[in-house]
Amino acid sequence: MAVASKERIRDTRPVNPRIKSLKDTFRRLKKNKSALVGFYVLLFFFVVSIFGALDANYGLTGISSNATSLSEKLESPSAAHWFGTDHLGRDIFIRILHGMYITLGVGFAATFLAGLVGVPLGILAGYYGGWFDTIVMRIMDVLLAFPGILLALAIVSVLGGSTINVTIAIAIGAIPQFARIVRGSTLTTKKLEYVDAIRALGARDGKIIFQHILPNIMSPIIVNTTLFIATAILTAAGLSFLGLGVQPPTPEWGAMLNDGRNYMYQAGHITLFPGMMIVIVVLAFNLFGDGLRDALDPKMRK
Repeated sequence: MAVASKERIRDTRPVNPRIKSLKDTFRRLKKNKSALVGFYVLLFFFVVSIFGALDANYGLTGISSNATSLSEKLESPSAAHWFGTDHLGRDIFIRILHGMYITLGVGFAATFLAGLVGVPLGILAGYYGGWFDTIVMRIMDVLLAFPGILLALAIVSVLGGSTINVTIAIAIGAIPQFARIVRGSTLTTKKLEYVDAIRALGARDGKIIFQHILPNIMSPIIVNTTLFIATAILTAAGLSFLGLGVQPPTPEWGAMLNDGRNYMYQAGHITLFPGMMIVIVVLAFNLFGDGLRDALDPKMRK
């Protein structure tokens, strides 16, 4: 009897709505095959990038990404060099392995910085409105008037080409995107009845914003973050390809494309494999981001 009563009590316990919503999101996400493919591809790349970061000083493979061997230059893929060698005899597979954490790191760091600035600006502008909203949004409009790659080119031209400067340039161009999405969600959420009830109970603005509004607008923020990482990776690769991004001999994928563009007909594998890696990573982020957007969309719950 005591055991039965305990089971009855356990079954009647209220379920945390956020935990239930999270479980529902994972369940819907698992039904999306393309999103799962993107997730597993990204998981594989993350693990490999960790290995590449640990092996950056060639402590594990015993091969440096910048080790040259002119006697082996422009060799096709083989058992000795899986992805072949470039015009300086450097192993392309090792360079891609070492450059993976640089490429992904720039994408994640730029997105994090953009969200760190854009989300607070957007939520404060949407919540308070008035002159602060007008000033912030007009600044965002000015930044949005420039195409992302052109704005990044201008910033990098002023700051100089380096991994840190490329990350800052891409982040500045992405701030308006985060700010506008968060502002729109905040404008909708702050009009809901529960926000008025909390305010009537004497809650301060800080508590309302960070404990009640922000948790309820996380879905568009998460989706936008996932999708923008792919854009950041493409932008970083484009800047490096133009010679304004990560500088040689750093094995960044866009820089590797730039190194091999003069040998495309003679040794196409130099540009084939870095380009293929960029396509796979960007496609995986887009597939996962689209699936995540569908899973978090309340209209898709049925």
